[in-house]
Amino acid sequence: MPFDRTLSLRSFDKLKRHLSKLPNHSAPESVHRFRTYSRRVEVLLDELAGERSGNEKKLVKLLAKLRKKAGKVRDLDVQIGLLRNLKSPQAAGHKAQLQRTIVGERTRREKKLRKAFDDKTVDELNKRLRRAERRLEIPENVEPTAIATGLLSQVNANGPMTEEILHQYRIAGKRARYVAEFAGDAAEAKTLAAQLKSMQDGIGDWHDWLQLTERAEKLFGGVQDSSLVAQLRNVTRAKYREAVRVLNQTKSALVPKSKVPVPDRRRPEATVATSTAA
Repeated sequence: MPFDRTLSLRSFDKLKRHLSKLPNHSAPESVHRFRTYSRRVEVLLDELAGERSGNEKKLVKLLAKLRKKAGKVRDLDVQIGLLRNLKSPQAAGHKAQLQRTIVGERTRREKKLRKAFDDKTVDELNKRLRRAERRLEIPENVEPTAIATGLLSQVNANGPMTEEILHQYRIAGKRARYVAEFAGDAAEAKTLAAQLKSMQDGIGDWHDWLQLTERAEKLFGGVQDSSLVAQLRNVTRAKYREAVRVLNQTKSALVPKSKVPVPDRRRPEATVATSTAA
């Protein structure tokens, strides 16, 4: 499907709009929107545009740095929401303590985020965004849907499914979805974007619960020390299985003849390093 040029202009406009809000308004929705549109501009320059200039390389690097800081706040917002909706009467004390810990860290992270978006940085970002937007050239033969599908195939998924591989699909799936959406309202592109969003949501849900569980374990110890940790581990295992199911379903739909990895039943929750930079 061909590239929809109006969507690139909209992405730049949306990013600049939310960029102006963050220095004084670090509400969850503002943080989320900044991260979303910074990713859209990044994949536009990385995956669809021609050769990047020095300005665009610096722009992508700066956006990634700020998105990482915003991501730490966003992760805490999500964890607060998950914990708030978790019914755990037998571990009310630990739940309240964990909530206070996360809220306190969120306050500290928000201050750092606002400091990162100082006037000088925001001015530099806006200038670089304007330059990149003026210079943007998308080759005529670019096919966003083909590029999006190719991004998923780059994941090294040999052997049984593990958390590390699932995490790689989480990152690749985000980029692939945003690339696919640049094909606009074409039926094929909308179907692909919807499939990728479903995969992204499923894996993202598991990742959010995993991060919350790891935070609880650092605070309270293992299942023998906290019924809250035991409950969170059970939820995370279920989310892992669901994430793998959605991933396999998506891959089967996109590449029917490919070999889809299956979960490693011997170790469904192997510990792996997690990342919020993506």
